[in-house]
Amino acid sequence: MNHCKINVRYAKAMYELAAENGRIEAVYRDTCLVYDLCRESVDFMQLLQQPVIKTSQKKQILREILQPHVDEFSLRFFLLIVENNREAEIPGICRNLINRIRSGHGIVPATVTTAEPLQEEITCLIAQSLEKETGKRVELTTLVDPSLIGGMILRIEDKQFDGSISNQLKKIKSAILAK
Repeated sequence: MNHCKINVRYAKAMYELAAENGRIEAVYRDTCLVYDLCRESVDFMQLLQQPVIKTSQKKQILREILQPHVDEFSLRFFLLIVENNREAEIPGICRNLINRIRSGHGIVPATVTTAEPLQEEITCLIAQSLEKETGKRVELTTLVDPSLIGGMILRIEDKQFDGSISNQLKKIKSAILAK
């Protein structure tokens, strides 16, 4: 079966089940946590994809890793994925489930990249401003990239606004070289 179809089917099933049981917020939080774990830990993904490790052992390891951090409802979902030998699909299932919850509940992901770390008050102001502008709940991520020199890059949904000093300098350089 197509991996994309598997991801979509599991995500859809979990979304519907979570909605029926009033567990959307917990499932969303837990799925984001597991997705981040998959992206950040090569060891975790290698463990899941090892064919020599028995399914029962994988379930036990997964339970030990996740149980202190996720809701029992979410944990049972991830254990079911492993039980069905679909553990390699966990990142894709998580990504699909996160996107489904975001679109179904008016959550918009946004990223602000600056040259220096932002103060928490500034981050809150940016999020509030974006929520007011979009009319949706904004999930803001902040990144630091010293090469920007100053200013910021704002990415929200499929739009990007580049107000960085490095970008302004590139534009000036191009304008000078064009003449």
